[in-house]
Amino acid sequence: MATMIEENGPSTREQSEVSSSSSSSSSQARQKLEGLLNKNMRIRMTDGRTLVGLFLCTDRDCNVILGSAQEFLKSTDTFSQGEPRVLGLAMIPGHHVVSIEVEVDTLEDTQGFGATH
Repeated sequence: MATMIEENGPSTREQSEVSSSSSSSSSQARQKLEGLLNKNMRIRMTDGRTLVGLFLCTDRDCNVILGSAQEFLKSTDTFSQGEPRVLGLAMIPGHHVVSIEVEVDTLEDTQGFGATH
């Protein structure tokens, strides 16, 4: 299957070539992401910072928008996290994401979620 990416997204030819099994797996992935909306997330970044906030949205490039976000700096002392810096609304570029965790308490099925980028 030829992949043609245009400036405004995938071409209609690529969309018509998607098989039904592929579209069902993408709809399952979409449902999982929708299930994570408004859940507390912890995102570790390449520079050592950690952002904690509500998952509001993402895009094709894996950029993530967090609401009510707080920033925690990488600490040299493992016992002290230090004071968080309140950011509010924050956008994390996908290429800076190292890992994403969702708080277990906020998931209905009480299973932890972790994804490494």
